[in-house]
Amino acid sequence: MPDSNAAAVQQQIAAGAAALGIALDANQCERMERYLGLIQKWNKVYNLTSVRDPQEMLTHHLLDSLAAVPPLLRQRKAAGGDAARPFSLLDVGAGAGLPGVVVAICCPQADVTCVDTVAKKAAFQQQVALELRLPNLKGLHARVETLSGPFDVVASRAFASLVDFTHWSVDAVAPDGVWMAMKGKHPSDELEALPPGIRVFHVEQLAVPGLAADRCIVWMRKNVAAGAAAGPAGQGA
Repeated sequence: MPDSNAAAVQQQIAAGAAALGIALDANQCERMERYLGLIQKWNKVYNLTSVRDPQEMLTHHLLDSLAAVPPLLRQRKAAGGDAARPFSLLDVGAGAGLPGVVVAICCPQADVTCVDTVAKKAAFQQQVALELRLPNLKGLHARVETLSGPFDVVASRAFASLVDFTHWSVDAVAPDGVWMAMKGKHPSDELEALPPGIRVFHVEQLAVPGLAADRCIVWMRKNVAAGAAAGPAGQGA
């Protein structure tokens, strides 16, 4: 974002966060605004996202990712009784770092790893961590299938089908961890295609400030009772 607009953008970020029930401090708002600026700068060369308009980047990317933070913290509280307790999160197919960078800025207790198969995108994630001084964020150039974790939360945003997402990352999620898949419309067909080894325990609707589009989070975990690992089989859950 141009420097002359930085304060206005930060105000928009703070207002959007407040609408989501998130109280960002001045430092976090500044980091969010600088993050948007980095996406715009790198996007000219590395094509991080097809969204080019700065205002659309704010709503479609940043606020959309922010909308996942309250549900994430509620899930962490349900898992351990304290949302402030440290946890690890893997953002699969992170691209420009969404939602991983946003989580790292909002949640200093989160150890966030963004992974992408495109080296330039992983390099961007690393540059964001460096420039925004986020010691709890790192970018990784790898295929998620090669990672063994364990991560408390394995997240994705418009990455792949639920079957592929869980199958590829099954070794990365901790035995008592969860998958957090950010989707658009309720993915009924994808839910039906999940194998017995995956249990959906909640589908949560999201309302993103300034974005008139369907958004939801599909929460999943390993189904221990099924005695099977996630696989590509097209069986009903």
